[in-house]
Amino acid sequence: MLAAVSSATLLGVEGCPIRVEVHSGNGLPGFSIVGLPDATCREARDRVRAAVLSSGFKWPRHRVTVNLAPTSMRKAGSCLDLPIALAVLGADGQLDPALLEGVALFGELGLDGSLRRVAGVLPLVGACAEAAVVVPLACAAEAALQRRARVLAAVSLRQAALALDGQERWSEVPKPPPASGRESREDLSEVRGQPLGRLAVEVAAAGGHHLLLVGPPGAGKTMLARRLPGLLPALSREEALEVSRVHSAAGLGLPPGLLVLEPPFRAPHHSASMASLIGGGTTQIRPGEISCASHGVLFLDELAEFPPSVLDALRQPLEDGSLTVCRSRASVRLPADCLLVAAMNPCPCGGDGSPGGCRCSEAARSRYALKISGPLLDRFDLRVGVDRPDVGDLLAEGAGPGETTAVVAERVASARERARARGVGCNARIPGGLLDELAPIDQTARRLLELRLRQGRLSARGMHRVRRVARTLADLSGSDAAVSEEHVLAALALRSEPFASARGAA
Repeated sequence: MLAAVSSATLLGVEGCPIRVEVHSGNGLPGFSIVGLPDATCREARDRVRAAVLSSGFKWPRHRVTVNLAPTSMRKAGSCLDLPIALAVLGADGQLDPALLEGVALFGELGLDGSLRRVAGVLPLVGACAEAAVVVPLACAAEAALQRRARVLAAVSLRQAALALDGQERWSEVPKPPPASGRESREDLSEVRGQPLGRLAVEVAAAGGHHLLLVGPPGAGKTMLARRLPGLLPALSREEALEVSRVHSAAGLGLPPGLLVLEPPFRAPHHSASMASLIGGGTTQIRPGEISCASHGVLFLDELAEFPPSVLDALRQPLEDGSLTVCRSRASVRLPADCLLVAAMNPCPCGGDGSPGGCRCSEAARSRYALKISGPLLDRFDLRVGVDRPDVGDLLAEGAGPGETTAVVAERVASARERARARGVGCNARIPGGLLDELAPIDQTARRLLELRLRQGRLSARGMHRVRRVARTLADLSGSDAAVSEEHVLAALALRSEPFASARGAA
């Protein structure tokens, strides 16, 4: 007898529909799974058998063959436990196979027949065209976010089988708690004595410009970076669904409202491998940190401590906003539209680079600077040196706090609105061919850029990035006119060469 049911498997951050076919026929008793299952799928044989017996059903005393179609694609994950178990019952005649038509099933089985939540429910449900999906109760509210199919929830294999047969009711899908306001983050008013750093963070948030902070330990680099997400606008519905889908596929926890409404902030350790940062894997392609930070901030602290090969792998995703991970059997496109913020010391000893404050030799400083390749450094629109704040600024009792995050966020939102009026999400995404139309500059500013280009102090790519930053500075000042020389000078000041002396010595 033959039974089939619809399901899906994860490939990157997308769900791929598959068909679970089960045949029960004459032959020596046995159970086999074909169709390129990974180790997790192959182990379903033992989980499904124990769950079927624990749920009060009989295990077939025939030859049972499970086929996962299409057979050319590798299947991964434990979400196929429930469809395999119900298809086995259908093929054995303990459940009418017709009841399995028109529904898609997902769920991991415990040995006692209980249903456990699975990772990636959002993309899995989104990949199915069936009118109804059956999922574990623990992830039913998350599945309901797709709004594409009727969600049926169960707590056990027995309940799912009897509910499909009409002998029992489905569990009620819980409603997620209402989304709360923005989480209380560290406030920008707590940063003292860093006017240039505060400006750089504001410009980065307003224009979506990648930011590199270089300075000695204790200068406030991490403090500034952690306050940047609070300046970004809240995510739109489409962006929130995309970020939530990526986090669901990566197995990350979702907020109480089950929808990520705030820009994510990811800060991987400098020992992160290329697969964990970029994405990939061998049997199952998973999204990396750069994908989990989409529409938010990816913060790389101690940038020079990351392996150079890992850092250089960021160059293409930062330029395109996405990346393609290719393996012998699959090619997966992953989102990578994030704001990169990096921080590092000026030299290995962590000194301020001055003759009396640095213990490193000139050769050591040169080697340290060369850990960051020129092409990667060119991806940073903003490169700012951060010095230790003045003692008077830190201990001044009469000085009031600086501008709060809420005040600066209003200016950022206004600048982003001006960018959207030009047809781009932020100024960093203005195409190079449309700069003259969307970000025109006056003659004085044009002559200044021409001089820098002729002197070899600016590349063509760098000129485009300076013009985008200058446009952001003009937007923050409330100007809709052509970019002036003042804004171009400020953009050039925010794009300093932090390792000029060390690279020259090398």
